Amino acid sequence: MGTAMHKAAGSRAPSLRSLIEVFFPAGGGLCLLHWVLPPSAAHSATRPASVSLFAWELRHRCAMAEDGRAASDSPQAVALHARSVEELYELLETLGSGHFGVVRRCRERSTGAFYAAKFVKTRRCRGSRRGLERVQVEQEVAILRDLQHPNIMRLHDLFTCRAEMVLVLELMRGGELFDFIAEKEMLSEEEAIEFLEQILLGVQYLHGRRIAHFDLKPENIMLQEKDVPKPQIKIIDFGLAQKLEDGVIFKSLCGTPQYIAPEVINYEPLSSATDMWSIGVITYILLSGLSPFQGETDAETLSNVLAGAYEFEERYFSDTSDMAKDFIQQLLVKEPQERMTASECLVHPWIKPLSRKQAAKRSRSSINMKNFRKFNARRKWKLSYNMVSACNRLCRMRLLCSPRTEGEELRCCESDQEEESSRPVTLLRRRRSSCS
Repeated sequence: MGTAMHKAAGSRAPSLRSLIEVFFPAGGGLCLLHWVLPPSAAHSATRPASVSLFAWELRHRCAMAEDGRAASDSPQAVALHARSVEELYELLETLGSGHFGVVRRCRERSTGAFYAAKFVKTRRCRGSRRGLERVQVEQEVAILRDLQHPNIMRLHDLFTCRAEMVLVLELMRGGELFDFIAEKEMLSEEEAIEFLEQILLGVQYLHGRRIAHFDLKPENIMLQEKDVPKPQIKIIDFGLAQKLEDGVIFKSLCGTPQYIAPEVINYEPLSSATDMWSIGVITYILLSGLSPFQGETDAETLSNVLAGAYEFEERYFSDTSDMAKDFIQQLLVKEPQERMTASECLVHPWIKPLSRKQAAKRSRSSINMKNFRKFNARRKWKLSYNMVSACNRLCRMRLLCSPRTEGEELRCCESDQEEESSRPVTLLRRRRSSCS
């Protein structure tokens, strides 16, 4: 996991060098629910200025539940329990880990259903540098609680204390979409469109609710199940997602350079159109096995994105239909307002053919599978390399090297204080990792 850097709308746009430093810097039990809102304010209709909206709302809902008047107006009711996570779930093997957390498979004791428990370490006090800003995790949870769509990962349960939050999420058994495709002998455009259409339906739902994901990339597009006739796509990781509001300008240096839009680099206002640029990049890679803006260096990649410089090389796009190329061209447009929306994408002739001739042309065109497999192998290697590098760097900063006794719990929330003997360590800003 990492943090996104947000600044006031009037701030001066950062230099290319500073952008590279942001994106590429050098280098088990949970306690009872612990709310920052005092118990005496549980039934108050007015939120104290010092209390976050998220914490106030959840505490208020708990108070209502105690009175037998629990609110049920949200799309999905996320249960809140004043018990430890181990009481309700059996924690199983680790599925992945990131800079500030770990994901474990778990089994709900009451139903036997399996989920993914995402343990996120949060900062214990204002001056702490260990863990994520609590408000950042609260924002992700608040967004997930408001979403219910077949192509979007679902939040099932939530546990929290001052030093950690646990998000119990829908379990993705099918792995990443790109890994699934790389295992195939061949794939027609028509088959690829079945996956892309699901992605677009999920994005259309998000944008319809004025939510932008801001981190769409292959690592965040998963399959719920793999060994089924029609695998279902799930969009995951809403750590950088943002609720867009009318009249509010949102700027952020966030995302992965290969997939970010020019307005991110230029530090200009972001919108749902920023996601559509990422869809264009993903489609380009899916069809050719090439990244449209990947340079030899990070600086070159960012420069290519700013220039909007890409082309359809014949040796990689020889089997690609003209409709597919037109689809990409209407997304990789520098001006955000000129890009197709998710709704417009869903009625594009490549997605929804207007004639039998268009449908036949689409079914005869295919993906460059040989090159796609090479791209996917390089992508997986780079992810592994980045993870090892991050762990080594954290070890050098003595954040992962403290000895632990044999009987010590993996995560402990009894103490809400930083160790007084430890010196404060300043973490460099990092972009969010998909496996967090």
